[in-house]
Amino acid sequence: MSKILKTNLDGGKLTQAILDSSRNIWLAGLGAFSTAEGEGAKIFQTLVKAGEKTEARTRKATDQAFANLKSQAGGTWDRLEQVFEDRVAGTLGRLGVPSKRELDSLSKKVAALTVAVDKVAGKKRTPARVARPAH
Repeated sequence: MSKILKTNLDGGKLTQAILDSSRNIWLAGLGAFSTAEGEGAKIFQTLVKAGEKTEARTRKATDQAFANLKSQAGGTWDRLEQVFEDRVAGTLGRLGVPSKRELDSLSKKVAALTVAVDKVAGKKRTPARVARPAH
């Protein structure tokens, strides 16, 4: 069939030009594929390196944000704990329950009074030790 095209169209020159053009297009496609195949590994490695840099930068920013959030949460938790302790102490005070400080002071006064009473009564003994609760 190509012989028919060659002889029928402009003495075969047009047909040859079309065939040459088609072959050049085919070769350009093969060349692009070959180049992409050879350069593909390089491009892939370049993309991996860029991804690693982005991941490191993002991880650093995320770690910093997490540290800030953790710090803020810790401070909030401490304030919440203090508010709770203050409210419990206030409620116990309103109910007439003495605080640890008040009990310690009272124990010291009782020990001093015991010594004074024993002195007046003529007894000689050392003051009893006040039991201290374990913390």
